[in-house]
Amino acid sequence: VQLQASGGGLVQAGGSLRLSCAASGGIRSVNYMAWYRQGPGKQRELVATINSDDNVNYADSAKGRFAISRDNAKNMVYLQMNSLKPEDTAVYYCTANIRTDWRTPRDYWGQGTQVTVSS
Repeated sequence: VQLQASGGGLVQAGGSLRLSCAASGGIRSVNYMAWYRQGPGKQRELVATINSDDNVNYADSAKGRFAISRDNAKNMVYLQMNSLKPEDTAVYYCTANIRTDWRTPRDYWGQGTQVTVSS
């Protein structure tokens, strides 16, 4: 299984970006999907999650500005980020809990995509 994240870049404060993440390779089913981020000198933190029923949860820092969504047919997860702030600067990682066979599903991680917000 591979997760490929894309959509990062440089944007001015107040701008928007849409991150995408595609899961591929021997997937039977995808349970929850999520975005994490790791800013300079900071620990990795949860940004948003979405489960197979499309129930979503957000970190307080993301509420009202970010929106997570998924396309189950394509095994993709998205993160629409609006009203971006310099403190949103980080490497953003997607993760998904995926079943590939009869064994217990496990978490897989993408490689990360850099988001830089200039003031």
